Amino acid sequence: CEPPESGLMSDLLWSDPQPFPGKSPSKRGVGYSFGPDIAEAFLKHNNLSLLVRSHEVKDEGYVVEHGGKTITVFSAPNYCDSMGNKGAFIHFEEDLKPKFTQYDCVPHPNIRPMAYAAGMGGLFS
Repeated sequence: CEPPESGLMSDLLWSDPQPFPGKSPSKRGVGYSFGPDIAEAFLKHNNLSLLVRSHEVKDEGYVVEHGGKTITVFSAPNYCDSMGNKGAFIHFEEDLKPKFTQYDCVPHPNIRPMAYAAGMGGLFS
């Protein structure tokens, strides 16, 4: 099942932070880019203090933006066997401050990149 090409679920999945105020069309061609003012308004409207999101590759596995109000965390190191990024995960302790753990990829087996994405048939091509 693929996500819809438009609508709320698509916007939630594909929208990314931008460093400047306002919103603009996303570089992905779907969703939006949103600035710190949009993030702050969302947090205030929903009585939240932090926006934690994923679904965007980050070189160090995570990035903190918008004055510490928006965090992107990406857990797949060396995404698609080609990006060279670290992976990371986030956890919150009792003080509710984010703690990050970063990691590198492990050596890849002798299988052509992304072969596993094609199902078992792709492993033997």
